[in-house]
Amino acid sequence: MRVMNKKITIRPEEHKDYKSIVSLILRSFQEGTDYSDGTDIIALVEEIRDSKYYIPELSFVAELNNQVVGHFLFSKFPLSSTREGGHGDGADSEIVMLAPVSVHADYFRQGIGTAMLNMGIEKVRESGYKGITVEGNYKFYNQVGFRTSSEFNIFPTSGYPTKEPRCLMCQETYDGSLEGIHGYIVYDMYFNA
Repeated sequence: MRVMNKKITIRPEEHKDYKSIVSLILRSFQEGTDYSDGTDIIALVEEIRDSKYYIPELSFVAELNNQVVGHFLFSKFPLSSTREGGHGDGADSEIVMLAPVSVHADYFRQGIGTAMLNMGIEKVRESGYKGITVEGNYKFYNQVGFRTSSEFNIFPTSGYPTKEPRCLMCQETYDGSLEGIHGYIVYDMYFNA
């Protein structure tokens, strides 16, 4: 896959990548956001990997010249039927959560994030999930097909989306795939979310 005259490879993460992923996340969030130094994001990734919601085949790295320059993962995400939370066992969730997404600070704004997400969304579709949720910069995620979650009867309950509802988004994996699915995004299954 070519991104701005660079050939990147996007592949499932492996245990040997974990140290590089930690460094990548720290720089990405320290230099690219004003809300996190990355340590909470690393804790969330580790928590997801240790949970029943982890999907190893949907956790990816992007490489350029044998260097990890991007990381993102999708995990099962059961919706809550109430604003207060509670997810049941969630093992049969038809929706995945995209979080986190990190690009190495030396490669910001070079198309790597968009390339990662386009490929990842296709893999989620091929895996049979009905939708994807994400919380983040709507100006970026709208470019890869995400729309405000309330358009799909999926509502925020806490955190930044309450202040800016457009920051909580969803995407159908095919037209109409989220019809009949509704609920609330509650992160109570994760301490670090």
